[in-house]
Amino acid sequence: MNFSRESSKIFGLIAKIKFPKIVQKQINGLYVNYFKIDMSEFKDTAEYKSLNDLFIRTLQIPRKIEDGFISPSDGKILQCGNTFLADEEHFAFSIKGHTYSIVELLKDSFEEDELQNGLDYINIYLSPKDYHRYHSPCDMQILSATYTRGVLHSVNEKHLECISALYTKNERVSLKCQNEKGIFWLVFIGAQNVGKMRFNFDTNIQTNAKISYNFTRKYDNLNIKKAEELGHFELGSTIVLISQKGLLNLDLKVGQSIKFGEKLSD
Repeated sequence: MNFSRESSKIFGLIAKIKFPKIVQKQINGLYVNYFKIDMSEFKDTAEYKSLNDLFIRTLQIPRKIEDGFISPSDGKILQCGNTFLADEEHFAFSIKGHTYSIVELLKDSFEEDELQNGLDYINIYLSPKDYHRYHSPCDMQILSATYTRGVLHSVNEKHLECISALYTKNERVSLKCQNEKGIFWLVFIGAQNVGKMRFNFDTNIQTNAKISYNFTRKYDNLNIKKAEELGHFELGSTIVLISQKGLLNLDLKVGQSIKFGEKLSD
């Protein structure tokens, strides 16, 4: 039995329970206070009918959308920069001193020639306090979605230090995308207690489910506008953004906080 997957399913079920209003209000308040969540952009804490509703809360005050290529989500930048070659394979850092293979991460969502000229990457960690919805970082076309089955380790910094190449072990969905500058990938990585990852453009993609195989779904003319909502995590996780060389001009600092709508690159 995969304990992390089973515990995540159980947690997901509990989070969806709608307790009596007075009880739910207390549960929500405890969660918000414990994780020090800023609720100024959202409905009042007491209005959410379950913990899951609170996790996937929507913005009530529209965000300012900055120029350029924007962050797809709220979170913390754990690492960013250029990939490097080792034994003719591209690698990136999850956190300082710990690496993962780009080929292993992306699995069936790329062609070899798309990686040849080098890559840039950003790892964005969404903690339990963060806004859990994710959005398009630019006007783009989604070419495919690749589901890769895996375990559900926690993806916080402590676990990244303890588990080698953690991102390539966890369940994930890789979106292969394209804009006028080139190809990039948005990789949504599942984590312990992440009940589901949802995608608005394709509700048939199911995560944390009884799926025993990997698959890729290809799309024709699936165009998404900048800042358009793509879907949501049911609790915190990680988004890895990988782009072909020259698509992004990164000016970011490891450890900085970022919010959906803020500029990542020109």
